[in-house]
Amino acid sequence: MSDDTPRSDAPAPGGEATPGLFPAPPMAEVERMIEAVLFASAEPVTLSELEARLPEGCDIPEALQHLRSRYAGRGVHLVRVGDGWAMRTAPDLGWLMHREQVETRRLSRAAIETLAIIAYHQPATRAEIEEIRGVALSRGTIDQLMELDWIRLGRRRMTPGRPVTFVVTDTFLDHFGLESARDLPGLKELRAAGLLDSRPVPGAPGPGEDQDEAGDDAVSGQSELFED
Repeated sequence: MSDDTPRSDAPAPGGEATPGLFPAPPMAEVERMIEAVLFASAEPVTLSELEARLPEGCDIPEALQHLRSRYAGRGVHLVRVGDGWAMRTAPDLGWLMHREQVETRRLSRAAIETLAIIAYHQPATRAEIEEIRGVALSRGTIDQLMELDWIRLGRRRMTPGRPVTFVVTDTFLDHFGLESARDLPGLKELRAAGLLDSRPVPGAPGPGEDQDEAGDDAVSGQSELFED
């Protein structure tokens, strides 16, 4: 004998479907789940990735704002990195994470100039970079920045030849503690910090020398902005 008793989750005749058996969890539980995902991830997690992991119906943007406020002033901050979110050590406590032996890597002057041009003028083509620098751009410079995952290919320009463009990555933003490229310091801030001045830069090429070849020495002045 069949059971003709109406199911509680079946749509009523001529009406809308009744709520599902598994309603969205309360906000406090949504925050706990987001915390778990972010703490377990070494890379920033995007909103779409969180939506794919959490139960349907969770108000993730609101939960993120609650968490951001809750962690303000604590040893760990919830920060936005491009399109993603991540847990990061508070800037004033970064010294606790320093190792006793630090290996310092320096970019060549050519790489620093190229990175700065891309960051401030993105999306930028190779021709535009060369025009600003006034010297041909070697392939090794671009390769170095892409290996660091600080730049990536952008959209092709709708101009003759369809040249590719370069833009900075979320890894670059995360490294320098920026939410977006719009947060890069302006000329006034750079001058106030002593990063732009008229002093000659150590390792600058002499007349007739290629800056790509002569820029491997330590760099000061404006170059300090992008030292690793």
